[in-house]
Order: sequence, then C-alpha cells, then structure tokens
Amino acid sequence: MSRIAVAMSGGVDSSVTAALLKQQGHEVIGITMRLFAPHSSGAGSAVHDAAVVAAHLNIPHHVADFSTDFSRLIIGDFVEEYRTGHTPNPCVRCNRYIKFGLLLEKARELEADLLATGHYVRKTVDLDGTCHLRIADNKRKDQSYFLYTLTQEQLQQVIFPLGTIESKDEVRRLAREFALPVAEKSESQEVCFIPNDDYVAFLEENGSLDVADGDIIHLNGQVVGRHHGTHRYTIGQRKGLGIAWSEPLYVTAIDAGSNIILVGEQQHAFAGGLQAEAVSWIVAPEAEEFKATCKIRYRHQPVPCRVKLLPGDCCTVHFDEPQKAITPGQALVLYRNDEVLGGGRIVGLSC
Repeated sequence: MSRIAVAMSGGVDSSVTAALLKQQGHEVIGITMRLFAPHSSGAGSAVHDAAVVAAHLNIPHHVADFSTDFSRLIIGDFVEEYRTGHTPNPCVRCNRYIKFGLLLEKARELEADLLATGHYVRKTVDLDGTCHLRIADNKRKDQSYFLYTLTQEQLQQVIFPLGTIESKDEVRRLAREFALPVAEKSESQEVCFIPNDDYVAFLEENGSLDVADGDIIHLNGQVVGRHHGTHRYTIGQRKGLGIAWSEPLYVTAIDAGSNIILVGEQQHAFAGGLQAEAVSWIVAPEAEEFKATCKIRYRHQPVPCRVKLLPGDCCTVHFDEPQKAITPGQALVLYRNDEVLGGGRIVGLSC
C-alpha cells in the first residue's frame, strides 16, 4: 500500500477521494491549500471543512499557505488578462502552478508516494510507463480540459480516484455511506476567488483596472454604441450590448489598447481557425501536421480539426467547420478519441 497525500478542499469530491483511499488500505494524508489571506472572505471555510473531514476519517491534516503565490500567479494574471482585452481561464493556471506545482512539492515534502485529487479525469499507464490523461467516465463532470498542462513526470506522481465513477449521484451516495460531514455540501462556484461568479464586480472593486467608457464600432466602421469598460465584454457576446440594429450583433473583437469593442452580425462571429501559444504536450505528436479533435472552451463540444505545429511552442488549428466565439485567453485543448494530447493558450484567429 502507498502513502498518499490527498488535496482536500472541504468539498464532497475530495472528501470521498480521501475516504476511498483509506478504505483501500492506503496511508492517507490530507493537505488543504490556503489560497486567500486569513481575513479575506471565505478564507477559512475550506480549511475548516477539510479539517473536520480529516478528523472524521482519522487521518493527519496539513495546511499549506499558498496565498501569496495564488494572489500573484492566478489573481494578478486574471486581472492583467482582462486589462489587455483577453478572457482568461484561471483554473488552468491554478492547476499548472498551484495544485500540480506547489501542492505536489508539498506532498513530496511529506514523503507521500502519490498526490490524489478529486478531479473527474482518468489516467492510464502503458507497460513502458508512459502515462495518458483521458476523459472521465462521468462525461458531464469531465475536467480534462483544465489539466492539459500536466507533464509525464507529474502524471507519474498523481492519481484521480473519481475518474471511473460515472455520476455525481454515486459520489454523493458514497459520501453518505462514509458518513462524511460534508455529504450534502453544495457545489463550489466556478471561480473560487470571485464572489457569486460576478467577475465584473470583482474586477471593478479590485481597483486594478483603469475603467473608461469607449466606442462600440460595427465592422463597417460605424459607431453604434458606447461601452462602460472593455472588461465587461467577451468574444461572441450578444446580450447586453444596448444597440438597436436590424439584426442581432455579436462582439467580434476587443481592442483594449484603443478602448474599442468591435461588433458584427452572426456570420462574423465564426472563424475557420485559430493560433495558440505556450503549447504543451502530454504525449508528443509524431508529425508536424495531424488530425485531432479540440475544445476551445470548457463547455464546447470537441470538434474535428487539423493541427500544424509552429516554432516556439506555437500551433495553428483549422476546423473542419467554422466555430463561433474563438476567444483570446481561453485554452485550446486537443484530443484523440478520449485522450488529451495537449493544448495551449488561444491568442487569435488564423488565416
């Protein structure tokens, strides 16, 4: 049996993960990340709930204070991305730098053989030791999109016990069976540091953005309205533009430098391809051009595409059919069947 550190957030998923591993006879250690300053809103709830669960399971519980790193690497980057007109995905960065960076280091310090998390994703291993990241059996909750930055070295040190559980109802049932104190706890919000998922309020109250009104311009060059800050808009947005026009208009581009929002009719919200940078691979591709499927946002259904590798960890992707609302700052994730190949950060459209 192994000595396994479990990332315990105080939620149902990570608590069931810890309970399952203990039931299997492993030596389990709980670790909870402190991501916010002690006196900030919600700072102590995760630590408290995880400690209660750890006590219930009779396992050691440790708290790792990553609040300074989280503020700099995740929250700071989130604000900066909006400042430049991009729509970021902070969960991808958190997994890369915090959960499978700093937390994995903490697990090693505690002499754990493995780090387990409550992510809905599967890992398989070939006879030669090559690891593969695959979509979860619970496809509705699959979180593989957020984990494309994992490396072979990291995958060899992590496990995902919930990856083969087919429904959240089954996880809840297990939580009740283990009599976990958080069995009925509600789902966590989408972005942990944004109260009520209101990112506009967060950005404006944060005080780090220079908010200024500006023009909303049609692709034909006509000024059709005014905006109250480019951070309030995202590519593909239709509602809330406040524009009277003969047909619905969509945000097609955000030029934060010029403080301009560009809009056009629905056909202008589609594009045939994209460019991505900071591309990383779980399993390196065998050719410079290849076919795959891809997701351009978490809720996006994978679509067929052709990938071309470029120098400097970049690539272009051309879709078999044009896709809507390709958004700079979001993650491109490439799949082959149920396997995550890798991904990168969308920076723009391709020709």
